[in-house]
Amino acid sequence: MLVLLAGIFVVHIATVIMLFVSTIANVWMVNSSSFGTISSGLWLICNKTCSQVPVSSSDEASLKAVQAFMILSIIFSVVALILFIIQLFTLEKGKRFYMTGAVMLVCWMCILIAVSIYTARFTGKRLYFTNPHHGYCFILAWICFCFSFIIGILYLVLRKK
Repeated sequence: MLVLLAGIFVVHIATVIMLFVSTIANVWMVNSSSFGTISSGLWLICNKTCSQVPVSSSDEASLKAVQAFMILSIIFSVVALILFIIQLFTLEKGKRFYMTGAVMLVCWMCILIAVSIYTARFTGKRLYFTNPHHGYCFILAWICFCFSFIIGILYLVLRKK
């Protein structure tokens, strides 16, 4: 049981780190062309220099929603990690990890909403992009989506042990 808890703890920490990286770094969409590599993220678009992401007025609310939900997912993931540590040492068996699992599933839902909005509104629709493909931050966000769901379910299953 201790090895299982340690493994879940390590995956949870890795998920938090990957969420930070995918939110902060500006490599959600990448375009490689003869002019160089252009990468676009949630905050900046970078070629040789970085500037604020140009969005139309109709897409601005969508971008703000993606930014907000990614930040919320980081907050909920860190809160779930703190709750895991607190509940591990304070509650008796059978009552542990209810809140941790619930908070982690809320984190999962925030990631789902953020990445879904980004996929629907911004994939392949960036200005100056002729041959776009997804960058590592977009892929990390989907990996965090999978990890947070698995961790949330495992916390709810482990409450019985």
